[in-house]
Amino acid sequence: MPLPFLTVDRAFDTSDRTPAQNQAALPFDDHDEWRRPYRPGPWRVGAAALLLLLGSFVLMATLIIAFAGALPGAGVCFALALLVIASALRLLRMGTWVSRHGLRRVGFFSTSTVEWGQAAALRTVQQPVRWLGLPRTVQGQALMLVRAVGEPLPLLTDHNADFLSRVEAFDRAADTIEAWGAQYGPVAAPTVPAASH
Repeated sequence: MPLPFLTVDRAFDTSDRTPAQNQAALPFDDHDEWRRPYRPGPWRVGAAALLLLLGSFVLMATLIIAFAGALPGAGVCFALALLVIASALRLLRMGTWVSRHGLRRVGFFSTSTVEWGQAAALRTVQQPVRWLGLPRTVQGQALMLVRAVGEPLPLLTDHNADFLSRVEAFDRAADTIEAWGAQYGPVAAPTVPAASH
């Protein structure tokens, strides 16, 4: 079964391109379609795989319970399996998505979309960031979207499930999102250090 949210266009594969080419070109041909301009990290994919494995076990339990004749129990198990599978798929969709229309920050429970015209700046800052999304914080980097109205929106961190121990991938993703902002919005993309809290 194809999972389009796991794939990245061939244009994003920068291994055979010079740094100048990587900076000059946006990585997708169709800029109207919402895309995540980086690959999901191994932590995210591993957690989703474990959830899908758990979902398969719950589905097997559903069949066993149904064959035993306890249909209400089978219905509860089936609903639980669907919930686990939906959670795994949502986990894989989480992240920052871009198109010519703006930026979309997909979280587990909510999604926020900011049009490029509402963006004032994109900044990579040094600040405390959550480690794998847990309450524990460590010093790291975050790509922040400064909006013309409203609080700054964190887009990426170098310690989330996509970029933990993948500093080069974080830098490449931040540069790519900044390139989209430079192409379609009135955003600046300076890299400035923030004071440690």
